[in-house]
Parts: sequence; C-alpha cells; structure tokens
Amino acid sequence: MKLTARDVMETRFWTLKPEMRIAEALGLFREARREQGQTVFGMMVTDEEGRLLGMFSLYDVLLLLRPKHIHIWGEMEDLEVSGILEEACRRARGVLVGDVMTTEVITVTPDTHILAIIDIMIKKHIRRLPVLDQGRIQGLVYLSRVFDRLLDRLVVGG
Repeated sequence: MKLTARDVMETRFWTLKPEMRIAEALGLFREARREQGQTVFGMMVTDEEGRLLGMFSLYDVLLLLRPKHIHIWGEMEDLEVSGILEEACRRARGVLVGDVMTTEVITVTPDTHILAIIDIMIKKHIRRLPVLDQGRIQGLVYLSRVFDRLLDRLVVGG
C-alpha cells in the first residue's frame, strides 16, 4: 500500500497573517494547544487569499530573543545579564510575524510518498511540511504524525 502525504496530513490547521504582532500570534499558539490538546510549535503564514507566504515557529521566536553575540558571553566574567530576557520579550511582542517568519518554505504535494517526506524532514531538519495542490494549501504533515503512522507498521501486531 502506497503511503502519501494525503494519508498523514492534518487538514485542520491554524494560519497566521504577516501583519500580526508576535504577541497575538503566540496567543493563537496557546488557543490551538487548548483546542488540539497538544503543544503547537509552528503555523503557516498566509495572505488574504489563503496562499502560503511562510512559516512561523518556535525557532523563529527563539532566534529573535537570543542575543546576537551570546556565544562569547562565557568569556566575559563581568557581564551583567539580568533583565536581558525580559527586555527582549518586551520588544519582541510588537514585532510583526512577517518580519521574522521563514519565507523559504519547503512544501510537498498530496501524492508525495512518505519516504520522500521522511527524507526531506531528516535532511532539512523540518518538523512540519505544508501540503499544496496547485498552489492551494491542503494540509500540514507533522513529523509526529509520520512517526505515529510508522509505529503502526513497526510494532508487531500493531
């Protein structure tokens, strides 16, 4: 039996708009977590016609909050860091999703084989892949859903 994106994609998904402020977007992450019963780490960003513009994820937020030169802080014994995170969070709340989202998004089609999906996810360190059919969003493939489907085949008697 051929297993494709169509078989493992989530067809209920949340989207963000590029003009949303990060604080509002992260509020939707919380709302999605309550509705779905699991933590949401990323969402698609779309235009008014529902076309994919990018992805906004936990990683984008962490990159925004992380001080640029943190890699040299360990060598600086007299550095005072208290308040840095609070100030970074205060500033980040007003940043627009469109200013920090990932715009180079890898996508698949509904007919993409699950082995090709696994290959992309491993090579590109991707946890979610938008599924597009002729430019229209059909769903989202999550690494966890792929793994759950593989468990059915891997577990003896499963």
